[in-house]
Amino acid sequence: MAGKYLLIGSSEAYSGKSAVVLGIAHRLQKRGLDISYGKPVGTCPSELDDCVDEDVRFIAQTLKLPDNRLTPTLLNLAPETIQPRIRQEDTTNYGQLLQNEPLAPGVDLALLEGPGTLNEGQLFDLSVPQMAEALDANVVLVCRYRSELVVDSLLAAQQRLGDRLVGVLINDVPTAERDFVETSIRPFLEGYGIPVLAILPSSALLRSVSVAQLVHQLKAEVLCCPERMDLLVESLKIGAMNVNSALKYFRKARNMAVVTGGDRTDLQLAALETSTHCLILTGQIPPTQDIVSRAEELEVPILSVDLDTLSTVEVVDRAFGQVRLHEPVKVAHIQQMMTKYFDCDRLLNLIGVRAPAKAG
Repeated sequence: MAGKYLLIGSSEAYSGKSAVVLGIAHRLQKRGLDISYGKPVGTCPSELDDCVDEDVRFIAQTLKLPDNRLTPTLLNLAPETIQPRIRQEDTTNYGQLLQNEPLAPGVDLALLEGPGTLNEGQLFDLSVPQMAEALDANVVLVCRYRSELVVDSLLAAQQRLGDRLVGVLINDVPTAERDFVETSIRPFLEGYGIPVLAILPSSALLRSVSVAQLVHQLKAEVLCCPERMDLLVESLKIGAMNVNSALKYFRKARNMAVVTGGDRTDLQLAALETSTHCLILTGQIPPTQDIVSRAEELEVPILSVDLDTLSTVEVVDRAFGQVRLHEPVKVAHIQQMMTKYFDCDRLLNLIGVRAPAKAG
């Protein structure tokens, strides 16, 4: 029997789609299924300038997929591809290209990651509904929980996708909301014929960003501990108060980045004595040698930025809102979460795919 397609989409960008793809793929591989993976519409162009989406590269490496188990990215969403399409200079039938891409022999299930929203890619006939139609694919949607109105977006998605929507995963559910989601939202959606395959709790780790990402986003100068760029930052704090207040404030957080003025030696020291993974100094004032020495002792990177505090905070907040899943510790965490919360048997039953019989 020919392999089937499963399209993983989302109702909004940065819903955790790549993490879910990785988690589902890992579970399917554990079941002995031969899978392929691809992202027909690239949204994260590689800095290596080789036209490979960064998420595709990372997921392929993590899952140890050979080249013949990768579906090519047909285009990256960028001004250089969008503008010619709008000017009608690019008349390529991308839907046909997608259909013409053959599945490698032996593939049981082809996982395809959709663009950021249900509408993205429409210009190229490569939105999630259009790809699902072209490939006769089933669709699983990832939706980040923001409020009870998550049901609105999922009902609207069901209206667009119809029977192709075989299930949803509700992601990033706060602990305080979990009982309501389990006992009220899940049965409500199931009553409307929307299978809830997983309810995933909020995770500070999955929403964290590496110091290296902050350096890149802030165009920062690294003043010490360049070897600790892999440290993960889970929260952001601003140091602008007296030192006693600052200590109470800093002690409430863990694995934080602290933004403060280069002249606030007292706050810098207070930050270093708490759970700080990165010190970000504004104002173009270098830290004292005592601060640098203490930071080196504790292996806490110090960054200097050519921005004011407000601009720095805005950039860091944006980085938290656009987290990529590119660290091994995050991969291990999402795999554990999906093993615990994701109903893999139900998915396979819904899409009509049978896992190989287990030996013995």
